[in-house]
Amino acid sequence: MTAHFITLDGIDGAGKTTQLAVIREWFAVQGRPVLFTREPGGTPLGEALRRLLLSPQTQACLRAETLLMFAARAQHIESVILPALERGVSVVSDRFTDATFAYQGGGRGLPEADIAQLEQWVQGSLRPSLTILLDVPLEVSLARIERSRHKDRFEQEKSDFFTRVRQSYLERAAAAPERYTVINSNCSKAVVRRDIEAALEKLFA
Repeated sequence: MTAHFITLDGIDGAGKTTQLAVIREWFAVQGRPVLFTREPGGTPLGEALRRLLLSPQTQACLRAETLLMFAARAQHIESVILPALERGVSVVSDRFTDATFAYQGGGRGLPEADIAQLEQWVQGSLRPSLTILLDVPLEVSLARIERSRHKDRFEQEKSDFFTRVRQSYLERAAAAPERYTVINSNCSKAVVRRDIEAALEKLFA
């Protein structure tokens, strides 16, 4: 069986947790080997950096924040993603480098060229076969975030930050339609499931 690297991304409140369950069920029904992971995280080092990056108490300049993201990613790729793909196991990651372009680039204003340089250094030729981008109207995202009892460091940002993040995601998707599938996750669960399953079936056809 062909192994693929798949990423699920979108602004906070887009419903990634719910749709990861849909993807997990699809792989189970298909009987395809798969490994689920997340960023930042996926390794002991990555999870430690995740706690640091998401903690509201953390004070980090933009370059430090971005370098920590890529430090976690380097370990993740080396010890989890590439070994799984080499074994013929597909990998589904909750966020990947698109999130860095959207959050640190679009949201915080780090030049895209700086992120692209780190991307090439850390990832080499590794890119997702498919990125499922869950998109929701900004007001829906903000309402879902507001219901969170404990907001992390990014969830505490203002609405204009998330406006820029969402726009960055959509611009990246428009620039690479062969890799992205943009799904309106504000639709009914049945419609979102149908669209996700269709994207997966096309990839593995």
